[in-house]
Order: sequence, then structure tokens, then C-alpha cells
Amino acid sequence: MSERLTTHELIALMGEDAFVALTEAFGGRRLYVPGTIAADHDISRAIGADAATRLSERIAPDVIRVPLARDLRARRYRAAGLSNGAIATRLGITEPAVNKLFKRSADLPAKGAALQLGLFPED
Repeated sequence: MSERLTTHELIALMGEDAFVALTEAFGGRRLYVPGTIAADHDISRAIGADAATRLSERIAPDVIRVPLARDLRARRYRAAGLSNGAIATRLGITEPAVNKLFKRSADLPAKGAALQLGLFPED
């Protein structure tokens, strides 16, 4: 492993949506990133061809450690309106652990905040 990218660097490289998809598919694992990623490759299917290409161009051929990114994912799931129980299931942790994540979080979104943004037209 010649290069270790931080969470922020991975988000800047691929975008937050692709990063979350990467963590959902491969979080907690070492992941080999080949020099060329075909459209039917597991990475492409998980994060999309464009994000997979950007990742490959920056990293390949190499191995990255994919973070779990539980805090980021929990905030996104909460903003999407998921219950703490559903968030716990998606993160593979207990509901009390989700509560602890949210107690530690300084920038906790309101439940369903992402859903409610679309209710008001932009000026």
C-alpha cells in the first residue's frame, strides 16, 4: 500500500455519494484497485463508472483501506429520515451505539432534513 487517502481526500476525489456507496459496499476492508476498472467490476457497480475511474486513476494499481465512516453515514441516514433502529441495522451496530454517535456529533441534522428541503421552492 503506497498511498493512504483520508476520508476527506476520498470524498474530494469521488464525491460524497460515491464515497458513502464505497463504504457501504467495502467498508472495513482492504480493497485492491486495479489499473483499469471495467463497468462490470464490483467497484464500478458499487460507486459508478465515473467515480471508479477517478479512483483508479489516482490510486491504481494499489490497495486502499476503506473506512467504515459510521458518523458520516449515520448523519446522512438521519437526514434521509431513517429511524435509529434502521440506522443501526445499516451500520451493523446497536441502537444504543447510534444514540452515542449522535450525542457526540456536533452537526447533527434534523431527522428527515434532506427530505424536507424539496418541499420549498427555490427563489
